[in-house]
Amino acid sequence: MTVKYKINELFETIQGEGAFTGQPSIFIRLQGCPVACSWCDTKHTWDINLEDEVNASAMLTKKAESQTWSALSVEAILAVITDKGYQAKHIVITGGEPAMVDLLPLCQALENQGFSCQLETSGTFELKVSEQCWVTVSPKVNMKGGYKILNSAMLRANEIKHPVATEQHIDDLKALLTEHNIVDTQVYLQPISQKERATALAIKSCIENNWRLSVQVHKYLGIE
Repeated sequence: MTVKYKINELFETIQGEGAFTGQPSIFIRLQGCPVACSWCDTKHTWDINLEDEVNASAMLTKKAESQTWSALSVEAILAVITDKGYQAKHIVITGGEPAMVDLLPLCQALENQGFSCQLETSGTFELKVSEQCWVTVSPKVNMKGGYKILNSAMLRANEIKHPVATEQHIDDLKALLTEHNIVDTQVYLQPISQKERATALAIKSCIENNWRLSVQVHKYLGIE
């Protein structure tokens, strides 16, 4: 059976977060996420409703955020990238929560065509990706969905990118790093919604703990 992925968006831009900040990238945003983060900025990707399925053309040309999605095979995804004339060679698989599905066929097909892959995940599902895929775990602690952060995801992470707004978020992160015995993985703090207090807290905590700051450059630039 041909594997198909439920895609909310597919577009080319600049990666604005984490280790690949500034990297020209093709974003593949998958539909579906049960984690339910209160500050999520892509809530339109949470629900998978059959009535929201549209064809690829409608998905690719929509002008505003919506719950509509299109089911595309790996071959169809590669065809879109070619037809659009995208030049970026880095692929960001995001969501929603993309780790809900088996991403290994997608990663392998993209890598066979010379692309590098990056997964952005909450760390609440087992990761099915290639060995070469760069894994960004953005751990979501005590969210409404009730999902636990998996040890396997934390250990697989190439970087940990943690949203922060309060001291409790810093305490949660430290507890998480201790629980999963994370020592050498690079940690990025990301101020929630670019709030001034959150940014000041992130800067202070980065300096104190030798972590790094991730400020969602794309939002400051006003791009996707």
